[in-house]
Amino acid sequence: MSTSPEIAFPRHAVIIGTGAVGLMSAIHALDQGLQVTLLDFNEAGSQEASSYGNAGWLSSHSVIPPVEPGMWKKVPGYLMDPLGPLSIRWRYLPRLTPWLVRNLASARRDRIRTTARALRTLVADARSLHLEVAQRAGVAHLIDTSGVLHVYRSRRHFDNDAFGWGVRRELGIQWQEVEGAALREREPDLDPAFGFAVQVDEAGHCRNPGAYLQALQAYALARGACRVEGRATGFRVENGRLKAVLTEHGELACDAAVICAGARSKALAAAAGDHVQLESERGYHAVIGGHEHAARVRTPMMVSEFKIIATQMETGLRIAGQVEFASFEAAPDWRRGEIMRDIALKLFPGLPRTLPAEDVKYWLGRRPSTPDGMPCIGPASASGDIIHAYGHGHIGLGCSARTGRIVAQLLAGQAPEIDLAPFSPQRF
Repeated sequence: MSTSPEIAFPRHAVIIGTGAVGLMSAIHALDQGLQVTLLDFNEAGSQEASSYGNAGWLSSHSVIPPVEPGMWKKVPGYLMDPLGPLSIRWRYLPRLTPWLVRNLASARRDRIRTTARALRTLVADARSLHLEVAQRAGVAHLIDTSGVLHVYRSRRHFDNDAFGWGVRRELGIQWQEVEGAALREREPDLDPAFGFAVQVDEAGHCRNPGAYLQALQAYALARGACRVEGRATGFRVENGRLKAVLTEHGELACDAAVICAGARSKALAAAAGDHVQLESERGYHAVIGGHEHAARVRTPMMVSEFKIIATQMETGLRIAGQVEFASFEAAPDWRRGEIMRDIALKLFPGLPRTLPAEDVKYWLGRRPSTPDGMPCIGPASASGDIIHAYGHGHIGLGCSARTGRIVAQLLAGQAPEIDLAPFSPQRF
């Protein structure tokens, strides 16, 4: 792996991607005194950006990777059920196989514990780190600090997840049980068939991720960052030093760059000398708007039975989750969005059984996912002037604040605040 010679300031860093990780990296790089250029072909917070449509959780307890022991036995079912909570399109299976093999190999209890310990260092204090930046950007109202719920039909169903919660307990994560009448009082619109939940007080959520990202970009630009519209295609490196980011419109001179282009980062990583295993893990959401609908979520909730998160956003009730593996360019299967809507109807009986079409909005996003469930953060092999920062999978928003701090530390030639060895882009 290449290392950077002594860094001279002011340093000019091009941040490739204006999702949550890119914008947090830009803000913290400005704090370090760097000159910052944002490079993206999408506007921050636009519906085309994956950060726009996530569940909004700032969950410092989200340390269990989305694999489980014995998961390999379920792969045939995933192939046979195109509308299940995890599906794989047949045509994509040959390309996905190397990623999938490594993913299934990581589904051992010892590996999951190791991953959880590493992820905890990255996602800890997510809520407070976001709140601090949101306050500076003038949008503290978008960060809710009231915790989140994990909802089950019964304590027995909760006990089926005992391994994951046991790992969380080993890491010092605490929760409170809410059961029966207490849960119905807490969430009166939830189907009473769900009678048990745990509340994680240290977590929070963002009330409007799209608006949040727009505000973060506006804050970065007001502090002196500039924005260039376009796509990065590679890098010009001479004697181990970065000279420019290559774009579809020509070269963008700089002496540092950060790859945080989400699921589009794989080709840029290869251009920077690192062949990473990164897949587009597609997820859908449905947002039910309309102020006349009485049913609402008081506290954001994960419902493990359906593999979804329900969050009351400024724009309506958002049901987000599930996983679809297909090519990045594959057309959306909007039946999966309709499944999100139908799950909402099951969870909240007070919703009208027939929702007006204009009150339900569907969306598809692409999570950047690695097979071991951990992001890539650290210097590139071609040049230490290029920093990898992508692959956060299901926890990109929560991880983005600390990832941005770490990126800025690396750009400034400082020691990162956590051990980056587990997140090495060269581990593949």
